[in-house]
Parts: sequence; structure tokens; C-alpha cells
Amino acid sequence: MQYKDYYKILGVSRDAKPDDIRKAYRKLAKQYHPDVNKAADAEEKYKEINEAYEVLKDPDKRQKYDTLGMNWQSGQDFTPPPGWQHVDFGGNVGDFGGGFSDFFQTLFGNTGGEFDRFGDIFSGARSSRGRRPMKRDTEVDLTLSLENAVKGGVHDLVLNGSKGKRTISTRLPKGITEGSQIKLAGKSEGGGDILINIHIAPHKIFEVNQHDLTRDFTVPVWQAVLGQDISVETLEGQVTIKMPPGIQDGQKLRLRGKGMPKRDGTNGDLYVRIRVEIPRHLTSKQKDLWEELAKLG
Repeated sequence: MQYKDYYKILGVSRDAKPDDIRKAYRKLAKQYHPDVNKAADAEEKYKEINEAYEVLKDPDKRQKYDTLGMNWQSGQDFTPPPGWQHVDFGGNVGDFGGGFSDFFQTLFGNTGGEFDRFGDIFSGARSSRGRRPMKRDTEVDLTLSLENAVKGGVHDLVLNGSKGKRTISTRLPKGITEGSQIKLAGKSEGGGDILINIHIAPHKIFEVNQHDLTRDFTVPVWQAVLGQDISVETLEGQVTIKMPPGIQDGQKLRLRGKGMPKRDGTNGDLYVRIRVEIPRHLTSKQKDLWEELAKLG
């Protein structure tokens, strides 16, 4: 038989760190998984990648492999030294899709069991070629208006699949926020989960930060100087708040409980950001008054 260079198979150096080995494996496994790659040699290549990772991912197995194979080159004929046949490394190295190579089994044996190294990438599924079909998750984005996010309720998703379009209904909680993810277990076409990523569409009035809202409110300069009650639109309608004298441009007034609803029954806050409007055009009388103010300091 020929010696197998597991480092070359994964494309890493012999002194590669465990993280580098894992990253190389994940990349190649995704590339050659038979349910993704339809090339004729994809499944055989995938088995080879998994076999290499089975040895190199485990420090004890890797050390024994390095000791055994340090004087061999890939492609050379290989006969293990006496005493190495069917060495049991311990653990569960498994039987991936018909077994490991003769090289592997001659050295390490084949303990049987379930080889499921791709599970951390594709939800624990295995190739569909003669084994349990791989369960694929479906990830979709759902963009809601602020008003719909506030009220929650049932929303329909139209998904495109191999059998055409289908509609899935899901119930969203009130006040669901940007970045939330809803999981519909087992609803994917491949038997996996549907993962719904929630986005909140930009609003013409309110900025959304999780459960808090911010809105601008423009006032003329004399109102900012003198202070005045102002009527502000919230999610629940108009409210009147007192603007203190001398408020500065960009300063915020906080309205407690006027933001997005939370699951505990409370609400976030609404922040009213004051924008002071400077007049662009003055009448002669207004100009005289501003000059008089300037003299007063």
C-alpha cells in the first residue's frame, strides 16, 4: 500500500497548530461534501479529508502518526513495522461511509461506530449517499416595518425550494428587535431548521436601538432660549413635554417607557433630540433685535 501524507491532504505543514488543522479541515470538508460537490471524485476526496482530520485532530494519534511516518514520503510503498498492525488509539474513530483506507486500518484498526466529524458544520448531518440524509438549515432574512415589529403577531414567509414556492407562517413577539433570530425547528425543506434573521426597516421619524427609540424635534432658537412646552409624536400618539430654557442643539429629553415593548411587559425609552433652527433670513426689525441682544452680551 502507499503511505498517506495526512498533512498534504489537508494542505497544512507538519508543525501546524490545532486551530490551523481544524480551519483547513472545515474549508475542505465544505468544498468536497458530496451533497454540495457533485464531482465524481468528491465523495472519495471527502472521505480522505475526514480520515486525515481523524488522525491529526487528536494530539495522541497525531504524535503516534508522526513517529511512525516521519521517514516516509507520500506515494511511497509502505509496510508498517512489526507491532504496529491494528494499533488501537482508543476512542471512537468510526466507520465513515464504508470504512477508512487500507493504510489507516492497517495502522490503527477500525473500531466501528459513528463517524460524524462534519456535524459541527452541517448540523450533525451525514452524506445522503447510502447514509442518513443531511439535514440542511435554511437561513432567511425578514425585514419588518417598525410598526409591525412593535405589534408582533403572525407573519408569512414565502420560500423558494426545489418543489416551488411555499408559505411558512411564524408568530413574532411584540417588540422584536434588529438582529433577533427565530428558529422554526424541522421546517426546512431538507429536514433542518429555518433560521429567520430579523431586520427593522429604516423609519421616517424614529431611529431604533434595540428597545429604545430616538427622534429629532426642531425648535426655533428663541424657543430653545426661553423654554416651552412642546408636543411630540410617540408610538402611542402625541405627548406634551416641557423643554427647559437654554436647551442646547443635540441635547436629548428622555421619555421613559415610550419606546419598544419588551417581553417582560415593560417598554424601552424614547429620546427626543432637540435640533435648534437658526433663521436664515431676518427682517430689518429682527436684525435690530439680534444686534441689541449682541450688545447686551
